[in-house]
Amino acid sequence: MKIDGGAGLGVPLTDVATLAVEQEAAGYDGFWTAETSHDPFLPLLLAAEHTATIELGTSIAVAFARNPMTLASTAYDLQAYSGRFVLGLGSQIKPHITKRFSMEWSHPAARMREMIMAIRAIWDCWNGDGRLNFRGDFYTHTLMTPFFNPGPNPNGDPRIFVAGVGPLMTQIAGEVADGFICHSFTTERFLREVTLPALTAGRAKAGKAMDGFEISGPSFVVTGETEADLQRAAASTRRQIAFYGSTPAYRPVLELHGWGEMQDELNRLSKQGRWDDMAGIIDDEVLNTFAVVGEPETIAGELNRRYGDCVQRISFYDADRRHDDRWRKVFADLKSET
Repeated sequence: MKIDGGAGLGVPLTDVATLAVEQEAAGYDGFWTAETSHDPFLPLLLAAEHTATIELGTSIAVAFARNPMTLASTAYDLQAYSGRFVLGLGSQIKPHITKRFSMEWSHPAARMREMIMAIRAIWDCWNGDGRLNFRGDFYTHTLMTPFFNPGPNPNGDPRIFVAGVGPLMTQIAGEVADGFICHSFTTERFLREVTLPALTAGRAKAGKAMDGFEISGPSFVVTGETEADLQRAAASTRRQIAFYGSTPAYRPVLELHGWGEMQDELNRLSKQGRWDDMAGIIDDEVLNTFAVVGEPETIAGELNRRYGDCVQRISFYDADRRHDDRWRKVFADLKSET
């Protein structure tokens, strides 16, 4: 199982190079960025400049905030510069696309499928496989003059990963992508009963097996050296689970466990801004279902028990672990078991 780190949530550009160097030296397999309070692509150029082997990827870049041509170009350049880039895409949810990015939203799974097909068509054109002639329901790309064509990528095309929760988006990922990024709001049961069958169906539709297809697994971990540390970590994770649980798009995960009514209550409280009350709804059963909870020496074994046979890479939902002995212990144990 590969272990991924990255720039975390909200790490400024001034800290990226140092963090990337430290994580590569520590033995991390991947350095991933998220599109939260910063651009997801700029940090990876810095990381590429200061490292030599660690994989670099977005987890995730918001696909529908952009178009296939802009994504194809940015991914091309990062891959050409590093040879280690993975384009990780996610759909986000409708309010963010329409109200934050002022972009169009419709049929997200079908749109994601077409977006990836369009990106690949653009790369094929640049690789010298003929004129650009992609015509879809959402995107049309039919113009590519030599002035705008960078030519074949010296390092080959980047891999594309897709993030998702629902079975339709997950199946699309299996069909047209090279890997899948599980949302943190995924349980072992949901992964096995919903995610894996959908991915397998998508691969079969494309005439492919699961061999070589990478799954990046769920990542909520609650640990600490002392009981106080453990409780603080648990409180933070309860808040994050409650935040995700309030989103209607993630309701199927709760419904699988018989907790559908919880989503109604979390959504109601979120609209009232009662964030602390939301965390109180996440009891120990829910916490332990979504997160691996325990002392540092127990975490690696439990992660492998839950996901070792079906997940190829994993990261932790935590910001900066550079100076935290408990995370060093978890990392070392995971490395020794892989």
